[in-house]
Amino acid sequence: MRFLYCGDVMGRSGRKAITDNIPTLREQLNLDFVIVNGENAAHGFGITQKICNSFYDVGVDVITLGNHSWDQREVMNFIDDEPRLLRPINYPEGTPGKGLHIYDLCDGRKFLVAQVMGSLFMPPLEDGFKGIKEALTPLKMGKDFNAGLVDIHAEATSEKMAIGHFLDGQVSLVAGTHSHIPTADAQILTNGTAYQTDVGMCGDYDSVIGMEKQVPVDRFANPGSKGRLEPAKGEATLCAVYVETDDETGLAKTISPLRMGGRLMAVMPTPL
Repeated sequence: MRFLYCGDVMGRSGRKAITDNIPTLREQLNLDFVIVNGENAAHGFGITQKICNSFYDVGVDVITLGNHSWDQREVMNFIDDEPRLLRPINYPEGTPGKGLHIYDLCDGRKFLVAQVMGSLFMPPLEDGFKGIKEALTPLKMGKDFNAGLVDIHAEATSEKMAIGHFLDGQVSLVAGTHSHIPTADAQILTNGTAYQTDVGMCGDYDSVIGMEKQVPVDRFANPGSKGRLEPAKGEATLCAVYVETDDETGLAKTISPLRMGGRLMAVMPTPL
């Protein structure tokens, strides 16, 4: 199976990178499944149903969220009825939506997507390691699903790497989101799970993690400075990770970053 996970979509420029490029990438890379992190898609804060639909319309199969899941209150009205929109699995019981789902492909294969949020330097949630272990324990890749992704939405690189090793061999890919900076450590772990600490941002990199530069610079340089954060509006770099899996086991055969457009150096995977 061939699939693509696109990192945090930041504002209008990030949305444009997704809607302009996903149809071409699906064809060019012969993709079976596409996942996007959309928690910053609505002007940097949350997501709306209109934005979700615009992503589905161009070939996005699943959208993950994160610590900004509820910034747009309207999401509460539709997340329970939209299995293609996932929030972190370690929100407390009774929280709207779900954190794991298995999706049926048109050819009969099944793809698992789950998201867990980190605990270091993040809003307090339930234990992510316990939550994802309990969710995955009844399931076996190669039997209950053919390939799978777990997104670790976290601040600390150590916590992301720890959960990658914790889940090694149980899913096809563990990939990090949230920091908006693509890391250079794409690899296949010992037991066959592909891993990258952070996929990066789909947004304008002439910015401070996707926000127009001046206000964040002022806040750091002059404590007490105030100003409204606004998403940067220049051309976005689409940052993603591409994985091919073994058809029998679901384990990764290859992993490669994908970067296109905007300011960052372009990288395009070569399918096996």
